[in-house]
Amino acid sequence: MQIELQRVAPTYIEPEKISNSHIWNEVLVFQPGEKIQVVAPSGSGKTSFIHFLYGMRKDYSGTVSYNNQDIKTFNAETFAVYRQQHISIVFQDLRLFAEQTVLQNLEIKRQLNPFHSESKIEAMARQLGIESKLNKPCKTCSYGEQQRIAIIRALQQPFEYLLLDEPLSHLDQVNREKVMDLIAEEVSLRQAAVILADLKPTDYFKADKTINL
Repeated sequence: MQIELQRVAPTYIEPEKISNSHIWNEVLVFQPGEKIQVVAPSGSGKTSFIHFLYGMRKDYSGTVSYNNQDIKTFNAETFAVYRQQHISIVFQDLRLFAEQTVLQNLEIKRQLNPFHSESKIEAMARQLGIESKLNKPCKTCSYGEQQRIAIIRALQQPFEYLLLDEPLSHLDQVNREKVMDLIAEEVSLRQAAVILADLKPTDYFKADKTINL
C-alpha cells in the first residue's frame, strides 16, 4: 500500500507556517518498509498531520491517497478495513479505556483483527516492564505506563503503516530504548513503515528520512 500527499495543507494554520514547511503544500509518497521521522514544533500541525494520514480529519486542502484513491471519498466501512488491516496508530492522547484493565485494553485491539496470540501480550508487557499492571485498571497507571500500553495495543494487529504521535514523551531513556526495540521488531515482522512525529529527533529511532514540518 502506498500513501501519497498531494499539496496537503490545513485550512486553519497561518500561511507563514505552511510556506516554511517541508510537508504542507508538498508532494510526498510513503511506502511500506520506510522509517520516516517528522520533526515539528508545537502548533505547526504535527497531530493534524497524523490525523490526516489516518483519515480522522478532512479540514485540509489537497489530497491524501491510499493506492491512488482519495481518502475523502471513503465511507466508514472502507476506513474500517484499512484500519484493521493496513494502518495502526498511537494517538498523542492515547485513547485508552480508563475503567478497563490493561489486559482488556490490549485484548480489544487484538480480537478485532489479531496478528499475535494472546500469550504475546504478556511477553510484550514483560519486555516493556508493565507485566504487573495487566490486571489493574488503566486509570491506576502512570502516563508513562499508559504510553507503553498504547504502543503494545497498536502492535496487536496487522499493519503496513504504524503512525506514532509523540509516543515517548513521558518515558525515560531506558524505557525509550525498550519501546523502540520492540517497535523495530514488530515493524520488521510485517515489513511495515513507521511514521513518527515528535517535537525533536527521537533517540533510538533509525530513520531513513527526517522531514521538518
